[in-house]
Amino acid sequence: MKIGLMGGTFDPIHIGHLLAAQSVSEELGLDEVWFVPTNVPPHKAQSKGAAPHQRLEMVRLAIEGYDRFRATAIELEKGGVSYSIETVLLLRSEYPEHEFYYIIGADMVRYLPKWVRIGELAKLVTFVGLQRPGFDAGLDLLPPDIRASVRLASMPQIELSSTRIRERRAAGLPVRYMVPDQVNHYIEVNRLYEA
Repeated sequence: MKIGLMGGTFDPIHIGHLLAAQSVSEELGLDEVWFVPTNVPPHKAQSKGAAPHQRLEMVRLAIEGYDRFRATAIELEKGGVSYSIETVLLLRSEYPEHEFYYIIGADMVRYLPKWVRIGELAKLVTFVGLQRPGFDAGLDLLPPDIRASVRLASMPQIELSSTRIRERRAAGLPVRYMVPDQVNHYIEVNRLYEA
């Protein structure tokens, strides 16, 4: 099976994440996309957001009814800082017959050389950079061995981020239509991201 891996804090997951997963899935003919909420991201400062179990639950709610989308708690169960190489090695040992595609934003492509054990990781997965119109992912800046494991995929243009959603909630503004209805309900019931 061809499996897309979509990592992130998903604090909260929003329609941009879902559109990206669907677009890559269709363009590359993936069998499934697995959403992998990070425990502690190595490259981001911790925000005062939802608890890990709440972020996982929001992912589960967002993908409910999508038979080709799955949520996995592998990084949350492992604990500590979430390094992609460790996650991929765990997944490959558990699912040796699967082919993995690691989905990232086009802006992350040029930073791949800074990823922990990138040489090893580039041999285990194909990276898929989500291309935005007019944005240069910087493929030509990558060392040849890393560049060989990167593909670019198109994505519908949508200006939305989890940060913006948290800021709107903190300002008392609605986030309906930015997140799936079930996620919006969960955020409201649990009073997440309120000031």
